[in-house]
Amino acid sequence: MGTRDPRIDAYIARSAEFAKPILSHLREVVHGACPEVEETMKWSMPHFMYQGMLCGMASFKQHCTFGFWKGSLIVKEGGAPAEQAMGQFGRITALSDLPPKRVLAGYVKEAMRLNEEGVKVPRRPAAAKTKRAATTTLAVPDDLAAALKKNRKATATFDGFSPSHRREYVEWITEAKRDETRVRRIETAVEWLAEGKSRNWKYARQ
Repeated sequence: MGTRDPRIDAYIARSAEFAKPILSHLREVVHGACPEVEETMKWSMPHFMYQGMLCGMASFKQHCTFGFWKGSLIVKEGGAPAEQAMGQFGRITALSDLPPKRVLAGYVKEAMRLNEEGVKVPRRPAAAKTKRAATTTLAVPDDLAAALKKNRKATATFDGFSPSHRREYVEWITEAKRDETRVRRIETAVEWLAEGKSRNWKYARQ
């Protein structure tokens, strides 16, 4: 039998009203398709485990995200692997943004099969990584940019990070609901960056 983590109950309860039915629906779909799934919290977000990482979800101020750990092998869009930074389904603001329940359940079962068989996601060729990086733009908030200019080490670390690592910091800051929280996060970000740390450095060994 699977397990349910009370921390996820609390996470859903404190999420925005629009997000609660979305997160609850996703949770039940995963449990329905994978009765042996185990819940946990990683990087402060709900995750589902089955012979390794299966999938995870998150709630932000105006949208939710849901994605599979091996999503590029599971979800197809237009005949090509879906590769989105916010999971395989983009910004989810309503249940209607998600595929039908049976389709989602099918994705879960495919994710289970991949884990059972020990299938790994192929590494992206270096040329493809370079091309994607060249076409990926990330808007850095003015207040963060101004703070970085005052710290040479932090700027060097931020500029040297991959787009995904920079995005983690930017989203952490822009998702702050209060001005004082945003200011505090920027101060912490500059401090961590000056020390060469990524946004999720505390969980790097998990």
